[in-house]
Amino acid sequence: MYTEWENKKDQFKVIDLRQAKGNFSQGLFRQADQVPEGSGLQIIQSFEPHPLYEAMKDRGFEYHVEEVKPYEFHIWFYRSEAKPASGKKPFGPAALLNFPIIDKNLGRIAVEFWDETWNDERHYLSYEMRLILSLANAVGAGRYRQAARELVKAYIHGIDSRAFDDVFELIAWNQGIGFFSSQIGPSPLFGAYKLIKQEEAKGTSRDAIKKRLMENFGEKNQQVKVL
Repeated sequence: MYTEWENKKDQFKVIDLRQAKGNFSQGLFRQADQVPEGSGLQIIQSFEPHPLYEAMKDRGFEYHVEEVKPYEFHIWFYRSEAKPASGKKPFGPAALLNFPIIDKNLGRIAVEFWDETWNDERHYLSYEMRLILSLANAVGAGRYRQAARELVKAYIHGIDSRAFDDVFELIAWNQGIGFFSSQIGPSPLFGAYKLIKQEEAKGTSRDAIKKRLMENFGEKNQQVKVL
């Protein structure tokens, strides 16, 4: 609880992200992973970074947030347990970082909309099911970049690849064989799916497949990255 470590927060390293460019999350997580149990970090951002909370909780951090003035949030993360990240959520919503560049209030709205959509505690459907639905919706809208990211997240989160078999069969049915052949087949989305199926056929372990997915279809892939 915050009251148990409030008197330590002035000793936390301060990281001001208000002028950060690009996807700063990986650099931030590398710093967070070095924080020992019983210490913490203080983040300053122009909007409340809801997506960051789950990623930090996954690493053993508690948090406390205050809006000290309009568009200036201070978030203190205290490491109550030093543990490695589970890796179940490999992509953060990096594209949200574009909105505060346009307008700070728009940035706040975008992050709150993301939180309303993806906060697990607020929904009837499981996180895995919502990823599958988001994948299918992204394909329908022609957003194969997003669809590929959702597929990778779903597999890393534990979805059986047979669920993807069903999804692609339905896509072929709804979109048509010609469209599937010319648009879906060459896409990074189908490339990620093929990698999973080919590696599973070889008997490759799930952990090894997850690693290959992130190597081939992670943020460095130009067809998948959003910043």
